[in-house]
Amino acid sequence: MPQNQLNPDILKTKQHFEVLDGLRGVAALAIVLYHFLQVNYASNFLEHGFLAVDFFFCLSGFVIGYAYDNRIQKMGIMEFFKLRIIRLHPLVVFGSVLGLLAYLFNPYSGNHTELYGTGKLILLFVSSILLIPLPLRYDHSFPLFLFNVPAWSLFWEYVANIAYAFILCRIGQRLLILLTIVAAIFIYQVAYHSGTLIGGWGLDTLWDGCARICYSFSAGLLVYRSKWIIKNKLGFIGMALLLVLAFTMPFSKGYRLVQVLSVLIYFPLLITLGAGAILTPALKKFCIFLGEISYPLYMTHYTVMWIFADYYSSHKPGPGLFTLIITISTILLVGVAYLTMKIYDIPVRRYLSNKRKSDI
Repeated sequence: MPQNQLNPDILKTKQHFEVLDGLRGVAALAIVLYHFLQVNYASNFLEHGFLAVDFFFCLSGFVIGYAYDNRIQKMGIMEFFKLRIIRLHPLVVFGSVLGLLAYLFNPYSGNHTELYGTGKLILLFVSSILLIPLPLRYDHSFPLFLFNVPAWSLFWEYVANIAYAFILCRIGQRLLILLTIVAAIFIYQVAYHSGTLIGGWGLDTLWDGCARICYSFSAGLLVYRSKWIIKNKLGFIGMALLLVLAFTMPFSKGYRLVQVLSVLIYFPLLITLGAGAILTPALKKFCIFLGEISYPLYMTHYTVMWIFADYYSSHKPGPGLFTLIITISTILLVGVAYLTMKIYDIPVRRYLSNKRKSDI
């Protein structure tokens, strides 16, 4: 269909599932706390907090199927890509800018700023805002995106969106089931060889991230297309507790199998329950708020992680101060995420959306 004949209704975003929005916010908060607690594993009660990314991927597959399955053919692939870039990329850029500033002006960094010359820093920054992996060495690791490490999951999210536009939106249910089974085997192999599913953010585990997005995105899409929605009265609180349970599992014997089962079965089940959960009116606004700040929080929080890690290494705060710093920092990061959404993300997306509409 020619662009100038597109029906505006085709481009409208569908209503969200509020409980799932709230769970997205809970997962984002779990990631923030997990990254804080990584500097002191003795106090890390969210030992499996990294699995929140797999929940994100599964939820993304469900939401993309719900939002676009019945209209992507009418709107066209290019319009789909424009909508996704407008939704995701402004915060990719903003997170990279914050990461660069934190890297340059980290008061506890020691010699970190001397690891690269100006040319490499510019190259790393450009690759970060364009979401092109550039795993140059940093502190004995090779993160795909130095200035905003969590952007690795956005890279694979983009890959999944491309795969959806060209392949997944066109295939039938049986082939989707087959691909999901193959992806399940892939992710099991990753867990078997790596010993964990924590990989994907660095050079050595690049393809671990591929396995994680392949299965979880396909599983989420399969949940939507199969209409696996279980009506229940667990509500948001009950669903949030079930989600947090997956992140608080200790690293005890058999943890690798538990990780795999969480990704293969538990998270898709939570999506089916979350989509069918009855939400009380009192919690509706709270769930919407959590859903709104989840992505800005995820893409901006790592700005302070390098600083906090360096501070912890040099000052060794006691348990009480450690807990206080994390608590206050998490609250402030939620505030920063909210302001980022209101002052930057929404206005930029509105501007880009209006510009896109004027070009149709």
